[in-house]
Amino acid sequence: MSSPAPTRQAAPKKRIHPAWIVAAVAFLALVGAAGFRAAPGVLMVPLQQEFGWSTTVLSAAVSINLVLFGLTAPFAAALMERFGIRAVTATALVLIGAGSALTVLVNQSWQILLTWGLLIGLGTGSMALVFAATIANTWFSKSRGLVIGILTAGSAAGQLVFLPFIAMLAQDPGWREASLLIAAGALAVVPLVLKFLKNSPADVGALPYGETAPVGEPAVPVQAAALDAGRSSNAAVRALQVLKRASKVRTFWALVAGFAICGATTNGLIGTHFIPSAHDHGMQQTTAAGLLAVVGIFDIVGTIASGWLTDRYNPRVLLAVYYQFRGIGLLVLPLLLSATVEPSMIVFVVIYGLDWVATVPPTAAICRETFGADGSVVFGWVFAAHQLGAAAAALGAGAIRDATGQYTYAWFGAAAMCTIAAVISATIRKDKAAKAAVPAGVA
Repeated sequence: MSSPAPTRQAAPKKRIHPAWIVAAVAFLALVGAAGFRAAPGVLMVPLQQEFGWSTTVLSAAVSINLVLFGLTAPFAAALMERFGIRAVTATALVLIGAGSALTVLVNQSWQILLTWGLLIGLGTGSMALVFAATIANTWFSKSRGLVIGILTAGSAAGQLVFLPFIAMLAQDPGWREASLLIAAGALAVVPLVLKFLKNSPADVGALPYGETAPVGEPAVPVQAAALDAGRSSNAAVRALQVLKRASKVRTFWALVAGFAICGATTNGLIGTHFIPSAHDHGMQQTTAAGLLAVVGIFDIVGTIASGWLTDRYNPRVLLAVYYQFRGIGLLVLPLLLSATVEPSMIVFVVIYGLDWVATVPPTAAICRETFGADGSVVFGWVFAAHQLGAAAAALGAGAIRDATGQYTYAWFGAAAMCTIAAVISATIRKDKAAKAAVPAGVA
C-alpha cells in the first residue's frame, strides 16, 4: 500500500512592510504641502499687477513664510515625538489649506503677510524636510538615505503637479483660483494621513524595516522606548535642549552654514525669483513656470539618486560636489535668460533640478551619524538655518531688483556663496566623540 503523497504547503504570501505604507502616505502628504512653495514665484506678478505692491513687499511675505518654515521645523520634530507624526502632519496640512484659501480675500499688503507668511509658514514648517528625516529614522533601520531621498522628492513632485496648473489658473481665470487649487491639494491628503499614517512601528506591532528581533525575543520595536521618552517631555524644552547640546559640536555649525546657503540658492532665489526674473527678460510666465516644473522632474531623479549614493559614499564629499555644481549653474544663469527658451537654458534646468534638494540626504545622514537619537531634531535646527538663508535671499534679491532693475548681482552673489558651502562641506571631519559629547535626548 503506497503512502499518500505529502501535501505541499503554500508559501506564505509576502506582505508589504507597514513602513513602506507609511512612507507612501508621507510622500503624498509632502506632495500636498508642496503647492505653496512653488506658488510665490507664479503669483507674485499677478498680485503686483492687481494691487501695485512692490517686489520688496511680496518678498517680505515670502521671507516671513520661509523663516517660520525653518524655525517651526525643530519644534515640529519634537512635537512629533510628543503627540505623534499623524496629529502634527494633519494639523500642518489644515493650516496650509486654510492659509491658501484665505489668500483669496486679501486686499491689503499686511494681509498677505498673515496668509502667505504666518499660516502657511507654520503649516509648511511642520511639514518641512525634518518630517522626512523623522519618518526615515522612526520606521527604517536600513536604506534610510534612499527613503529620505524619496520623501524629499515629494516636494519636487508637488511642484511638478501643481506648478503648471497654478501658472495657467493665475493667467486665466486668475490667481485666486490658483490659491484655491493649492488649498484643495493640501486638504485632500488629510483623510489619508488620519487613516494610514501611523506614529511608530509599535502601533502596528512591527519592527522598523530592516531590523530583526533577537531569537527567542518578541518583536518589540526598539524605537518604542525612544518615542515614549519623547512623548513624556515638553516638545519645546526638548528642541531647545538638543540645540544647546548640538551647538557645542563644530559639525553642527558647518552643517548650519552650508544649509543656509543651500536655502538661499534654492527656495530663496530660484524658487521665489526665477519666474519674475525670466519675465523681466520677456519670457511668458507660463513658460517660466514650465521650466520650474522641469526642475521638479529632475529634482525627483536627483534626490532619489542622492539618497542611494548617501547609503554608499561619504556624504561630505557628496555635499561639496553638489554645492560646487550649483554655484557654476548660478554663475552662468544671467547669460541664459532671454525671451525664448534656448538649449542652454534646458541644460541649466536639468543640472539645477538634479542638484536642487540632493543636499538633503547627505545632510540628514551626517546629523544622524553625529548626533544619534537627537539626529532628527538636530536636522530640524539645521533646516531652520536653511530657511533663514532662504528668507534673507528672497528679501535681498527683491531689494536688489527694485534698486538696480535686474537680478544679476543676486545670481553672482549666490554663486560665490555656493563655493563657500562646498569648501565648508568638504572640510567637515568625522568626530567620533560627537555622540558622546552630545548625548541622545532619548535613549
